[in-house]
Parts: sequence; C-alpha cells; structure tokens
Amino acid sequence: MPARKKGTPVNAEKQLRLLSALTQLVATGAPVSDILNEALGHMAEYLCMMRGAVTLVSPKSGEIRIEAAYGLKPSEARRGRYVRGEGITGSVIETGRPMYVSRVSEEPRFLNRTRSRNLSKEDISFICVPILLREQVVGALSVDRLLADEATLADEMRLLGIISTLLSHVALETQEHMDDESSQPPRPKGFVGNCESMRLVYEQIAVVSPSSTTVLLQGESGTGKELAARAIHAGSDCSGGPFISVNCAALPENLIESELFGHERGAFTGAAAMRKGRFELADGGTLFLDEVGELSLLTQAKLLRVLQERTFERLGGTRTLHMNARIITATNRDLEEMVASGAFRRDLFYRLNVFPILLPPLRQRLEDILPLANYFAKRFAQRNERGLVRLSLSVMEMLQRYAWPGNIRELENVMERALLLVGHEGLVLPQHLPPALHGGHGRSGQGCGSSPAAAWHSGSLQEQIEELERAAIVEALESSRGHVGKAAESLGYTERIFALRMKKYDISYKSFRDMV
Repeated sequence: MPARKKGTPVNAEKQLRLLSALTQLVATGAPVSDILNEALGHMAEYLCMMRGAVTLVSPKSGEIRIEAAYGLKPSEARRGRYVRGEGITGSVIETGRPMYVSRVSEEPRFLNRTRSRNLSKEDISFICVPILLREQVVGALSVDRLLADEATLADEMRLLGIISTLLSHVALETQEHMDDESSQPPRPKGFVGNCESMRLVYEQIAVVSPSSTTVLLQGESGTGKELAARAIHAGSDCSGGPFISVNCAALPENLIESELFGHERGAFTGAAAMRKGRFELADGGTLFLDEVGELSLLTQAKLLRVLQERTFERLGGTRTLHMNARIITATNRDLEEMVASGAFRRDLFYRLNVFPILLPPLRQRLEDILPLANYFAKRFAQRNERGLVRLSLSVMEMLQRYAWPGNIRELENVMERALLLVGHEGLVLPQHLPPALHGGHGRSGQGCGSSPAAAWHSGSLQEQIEELERAAIVEALESSRGHVGKAAESLGYTERIFALRMKKYDISYKSFRDMV
C-alpha cells in the first residue's frame, strides 16, 4: 500500500475497504478481545492513526478504562482510567456526543492520562466517538492521528461513528466481563481521582482493611488521611462498630489523657462525674488518632502500654479495662526524624508503623485536580440548590497551575467560595477564584510552605492585569465557540486589536471551535 502524505484524509474507496474488513472481522466469532485489538490494527492500516483505544464503562463501578489499544504499551494502557466528564474521553461518554481536537497540545481538557504522547514535540489531532447500544453509552472509540484540518477531522469522526456501531455488540460483551476480570481494587467511597499514586493507596487500603493491623497514615495536611481511615474502617470486620476520631493537636496537654483514657469522679479538680475515654467509646470499632506526632513523651509512653498490653485504667481509677478497638494513626510530621531527635519514642514508632500508607500531596496528582474540582463544584451546587455548574477553560488552567499548599482541603474551600460568587449562567470564571490563584505563582515558583498571600503579591500590577485580560479573552472565545468577531465585540475590541491580543497570549481560536 503506497504511503500517504502527512495528515491526508482517507478517500471513499479506502473507507469502504476498511468497513468491509471490519464487518468480516466481527462476523468471525473470534474472542471479543481479539476482535477489538484486530479492529484497531485494521484502522491503523487504513487511517493516519498513530494510536487508538477502545474505552469501556464498568457496569458495576462506573469506572471508565481502556480495554483494547493500538500503539500503547501495557503500562500506558493501564493508566487509561477516567470518570464520567473527565477529559475528552469522559466528556464523550457522559454526553454521548463525538468530539475532535485539532491540536491536543493546545487543549487544556486533554489529559494525556496514558502519558504516551510527548505533547511538546508531537503535533497530534484527537478524535473520540461514543460507542452506543440501544441508546446507552457503553464506551468510546478514540484515535490519535497526524495533524489534520477540521474538514478531514469531521469526515473521519463520522467514519469512526460507523465503526463504533459495528463494534458495539463486541464492546458490550467485553463490558459485561470487565469487573470479573479486573484485578484493580475499587476506589473507596468518598475518594476522587485515579492517578497512579492514588491507585497504590486504594490497593493498600483494600489489602489492610480486612485485618486488624495497626495503620499509620502519612501525608501533608489536607491530603485526606481521615477519609482513608474511614475507608479502612468501612472495609474491616469492625465496620459495624463506632469510628472515633481524636485530633491530638487540638487537645491541651492536661486534657489529652482524660480524653483518651477517661476519668473517675474526683480524679482531678472539676471531675464531677465518671467519664469514659475514647478507647472505651471505640470498643468494637476503630479509634483514629490524628496528628499523633503532637503527643508529649509522657502520653506516648501511656499509649505504648495500651498498644502492647491492650489494657488501660481511667485517670483516678484502679480497675483495669480491656481495649477492643482497632488503632489507626496519622501524622503530617516526619516521625523518623522526630525519633532521631528524641521527640518521638522509637518503640512507639515501631508499634505504629506496622502498615504505613503515604497520601500524596495534590501537587503530585496533577491529573486529579480537575476531577476533584468538578466533584466539589457539583456537591456545593447541589447543597445550595443550584443548577449545573461548570468550570471555564481559564479556570481549569489556573487550577492546574497552582501549587496547592493546602492540598485537597484548600481546593474544596476554593470551590465552595467560587460557587457562592458564580452567576446564574453557572460558569466559574477567574474572578470567582481567590487572589492566591492569580498571577505568577505556579508550581515551580511556589513551594508547599509558601504563603498564598505572598504568592499573590509576587506578581506586579501589570502581570495581574494581563492575567485578567487573558482570562477574559479565553472566556469570550469559549462563549462564542471560537468566533473571533463575536468574541472581540463582546469585549469591545476591534477584530484587529483582538487578534493582536490573541497573538500576545498565544491563544488560538481553533481550540474553541464547536467540535461536535
């Protein structure tokens, strides 16, 4: 077969030959996985296809993942996991409408989840169509192809729509066995995101939950340590018992022992009645000790005794009580460093560090930022009885640029604030975000300990004005679906001035064209 020029469209004869080959393939009755992979091979032969994937929706978990691929390594295909509305693939499956991206390096919604593309060097167009069966979306068919014009992409998008129809019954049969064959642990309730580091966390939670092993959750503040503790409790044999949480950093030193162990009447001034401690209240369930690194050495010694002997006495009491609760601890401090400096007991550290789980900071979960932001936006919209709320493209860029020193808790607060300010149109704009997210304070320029206020003041007035102007141009182009004249008019610019501003900020109107 003679070589085609870069990005040239497939003529009608080749389209018919491809469809004929796929029809015969589906009729062979071969194993469904073989049919899907061979179908992608045929597409690579006839189209300018660099990579291709069949992505299906799990019937039980609702997770979206790659089930057949061409041009991807196995490790890259395994990273191809999404939730509805996430990225281009998730949006196609959520809406049931096909999409194409003229140049993926200019599309902020394109996640490159498989990390198979070098977007700084490759000029790639992307086409994604839903796989429909009886008006239900069961998955998506997507293709990376050589850079092409919009007419070619629209033509090939229609062709892929026909191919997806041919493959729909095969895809459904594959989909029905997804959960049986999957070795990946389910995402625990309450968690959002599917990056590699979080999949490791989910796997560790699934492994340790059924046991009674002591777990040490490590990670910066706001990374979801208590959520992980609740997930472990929910998956354990003691899930029917109470989940008792204690923030060790929030209790004064003179009250911490009373809170943990309880006290008898008259044990100290003000102890007018007997009070049960958290160890007793957690009987038959789980006791979660957050910020355990803040405990004094004296309290550490008493905690060690409880862990070793599984017994304790209330303050002022003599009766020995038995501890029947699972212990999960968490800290944002480096306990090994504290052990070396003498601030934390070595023997207690070894007792707690039986099964450590590290919760990664949000700045190391770049692909999870937008799914988390959308999750919080949806949750706060429902709480405030608002309609559909969506993030503008410029807001997406700002969220992904920011360093998130406060991690997921900070992102949650940012989205709650934005939902209070957003207008009736339901579009979150840059002006709805706090000052810390504006200006020159990206991930490389701001460490996790930097003050958000300092980050805001680090940009000059001119830089802040340019940031707002760029955001306004992006929003105008998004609202006009890439129509430069309408966008310019909405901002009071002439088309010439608007084009110069677009060139200044390296913005292409093609990224905003209607792609459906």
